[in-house]
Amino acid sequence: MAVKPLLIVAWGNRSRGDDAVGPLFLDALRRALDPEALARVDLLEEHQLHPELALDLVGRERVLLADADPEAPAPYALHAVQPGRDASLSSHALSPAALLAVYRELHGQKPPPVTLLGLHAQSFGLGRPVSAAAEAALPAAVLWALAWIDGDAPGTLNA
Repeated sequence: MAVKPLLIVAWGNRSRGDDAVGPLFLDALRRALDPEALARVDLLEEHQLHPELALDLVGRERVLLADADPEAPAPYALHAVQPGRDASLSSHALSPAALLAVYRELHGQKPPPVTLLGLHAQSFGLGRPVSAAAEAALPAAVLWALAWIDGDAPGTLNA
């Protein structure tokens, strides 16, 4: 099976308030995608980043990572991600930089360009619903991601 050129990975815990915005973003994006865009992008929901995801980056032109970010202003923040070793390399849950470091170590080459979409979030209580502020920020993030898929998103960061 051929690898699609674009990959979007969103992660979070649907049972912890705004930590659910990554998966909810992916749900909303999936509903908004037309068949042409779906032919170019793989959507992947995870509970957290893990070393095995380095295999999913192989052959991609660009990658978008999306997660709840309590420091992001509404509706979202964008960050270029570079490979970097940190304490998460010795655990099963990786930072975005550590994921790219695993890719580089496994494949001996630079990873594809990766952008982190930090979704506005403020409340992470177990069993709590998503906050109104985080939910209200999702439509703008989806619109930005649709433009990213088309290659013309404002503020697109290439690593």
